[in-house]
Amino acid sequence: MRNGTAWKRSKAWPLALFVAMSPAGAVAQEPVQPPQELQSAVAAESTVESFTLDNGLQVVVIPDRRAPVVTHMLWYKIGSADEAPGKSGIAHFFEHLMFKGTSNNPAGAFSAAVAAIGGSENAFTSYDYTAYFQQVSPDALETMMRFEADRMRNLVLTEAVIGPERDVVLEERRSRIETDPGALLNEEMSATLYQNHPYGIPVIGWMHEMETLNRADAIDFYNRYYAPNNAVLIVAGDVDTATVRALAEKTYGAVPRGPDLPPRVRPTEPEQNTSRTVSLSDPRVSLPSYQKSWVVPSYTTAEDGEAEALDLLGEILGGGARSRLYQALVVQQGVAASVGSYYQGTALDDSSFTVYGTPRGGASLEQVEAAVDAEIERLATAGVNEQELERAKNRFVRSMIFARDNQSGMARMYGAALATGGTIEDVERWPDRIRAVTAADVQEAAKRYLDNKRAVSSYLLPAGEEKS
Repeated sequence: MRNGTAWKRSKAWPLALFVAMSPAGAVAQEPVQPPQELQSAVAAESTVESFTLDNGLQVVVIPDRRAPVVTHMLWYKIGSADEAPGKSGIAHFFEHLMFKGTSNNPAGAFSAAVAAIGGSENAFTSYDYTAYFQQVSPDALETMMRFEADRMRNLVLTEAVIGPERDVVLEERRSRIETDPGALLNEEMSATLYQNHPYGIPVIGWMHEMETLNRADAIDFYNRYYAPNNAVLIVAGDVDTATVRALAEKTYGAVPRGPDLPPRVRPTEPEQNTSRTVSLSDPRVSLPSYQKSWVVPSYTTAEDGEAEALDLLGEILGGGARSRLYQALVVQQGVAASVGSYYQGTALDDSSFTVYGTPRGGASLEQVEAAVDAEIERLATAGVNEQELERAKNRFVRSMIFARDNQSGMARMYGAALATGGTIEDVERWPDRIRAVTAADVQEAAKRYLDNKRAVSSYLLPAGEEKS
């Protein structure tokens, strides 16, 4: 990403891109059943349409006529977890290179065209995908398609381009990772959590491997992965399918199909049967904090209903001000300044579930961790009641409905799903699958996956402190 965090993994699709947290106290006023208009909206037939060009590019159209704006978003099914050993950071590095010149357009011409009409643009790299997007007026859609299709195959990758841009991503790592003790610890935690899978390697890359990335690496990566048959185009906004099809065939349709790629099969995790701990003491840390994570199935790898149960488990346990962790540790016991949990369900392979906390006042980190463990044990032993389950479901279903007010968010929702093994139908049926989760399913997810005997705990501590 050219602005903001480029390489943090997103949470579960489609919800976590859009969860609209209720203000403190508001959840208690929710009816157990959502209003009828919300139920009707969820059940309404989707207007989303999809087609595939002859060269293999899948195109998804999400009409939204409320404003004369279009989001044009191209997703490549390639992320950092697909990188060759020793080449960490090449996916993110190549995201930067895509903003350089082509044989048809000099460097900066694409960005200048977007800026000239008051549009916006950016890109982001994750473990499983890389995406590029522009938000413009509808009459500029063809121009965006033409520029994006051009750089899909016509980048000019000379040494004069490669060297300076490599220095840019190295500086990005220095400024965002090397100077941030929390970011450094998170890298170590991921590397410990994933013993064999490339999710343990940072998306931005390891510094010593980033330093060796070269022109040959970039050209090989480009020729292998940047092709229409390895991409999904999402067009959301003031458009219709017929127009998008005609423009896509005119622009993207001229790009030749790339090589057929093998299935995205990566190393898998062995059975994890040990608890592990990483800690970092640093003078830049003023307040201690901790996280605890487990490897769990993603929406792609889970059995039917399992990912949905993990999503609801994350919401009930630590999803906001009315969650169990917040109410117990912040409101009742007063030992935590912040506490919560989240499930990272958007992933091609097994992902993670995390709890976290920071002590308040004279409380210790050990007190916070013990209290979090106690709440997890209580949930796994006694389960959840029907009322709190229904409230969590209502918040999730509402978030899906409210997401339709966010054109760019809708494009991200569908793009993330399609780039990680999901389908349009999966996104459309997600509220129904959430509704089908039972209290027993949530309890079973806690019992099965949140086992301290196979968790990784990380502790960020002020200088001079050590984890006892």
